[in-house]
Amino acid sequence: MARGLIRLCYRKTIDATCSDRWAKLVFDATHKEFFMQAQQFDQQKKYTTFSEIITNVPKAEAMHYLVSTAAAGYMQQLNGVVPDVRNAFDKTFLLFRNFRFEILQSHIRDKNQHKVVIYFYSEILTWLHGFDRFLIVAPGDQTGALEKGDEVQTETIELSASLSIRSYQEIRQARHFPFIETSGNEILN
Repeated sequence: MARGLIRLCYRKTIDATCSDRWAKLVFDATHKEFFMQAQQFDQQKKYTTFSEIITNVPKAEAMHYLVSTAAAGYMQQLNGVVPDVRNAFDKTFLLFRNFRFEILQSHIRDKNQHKVVIYFYSEILTWLHGFDRFLIVAPGDQTGALEKGDEVQTETIELSASLSIRSYQEIRQARHFPFIETSGNEILN
């Protein structure tokens, strides 16, 4: 029987060392947007780094959102599939609906110091089993199919420092399993 419904979070760090084409495009576009936003927020050109601007300019926290707009078009290129997260057969499969963008550091003159992170939040998965760092999951909420005894397609994935369980919802067990008690079905963050 399923252990619960989960959502995963994948944290993709993008900086000057990235080698994949998509990350390089996001890197270039977000640095260019950072440079333009830095000029808006610091019109007297007192500061050169993101951290200096955030510390000294009121409302500069909005730069996270404003710079994220440069990444939005590239997010559409992913067609809703989380990059880099692969199953046991080295195929991408994990779908996402939401993401969050954050500037970790940047510099208006030294592009090599630009570093951002994108958090991808997966669609719901049915968590079937886990061992060591591996999870066996089925896409979507498969509790109905499992209760009927239907076969469901599964994926095996490995958790890592960049991929973790974001939320968990316990599945209420069917009545024919009275020895299993549940505490509710709230999503834990």
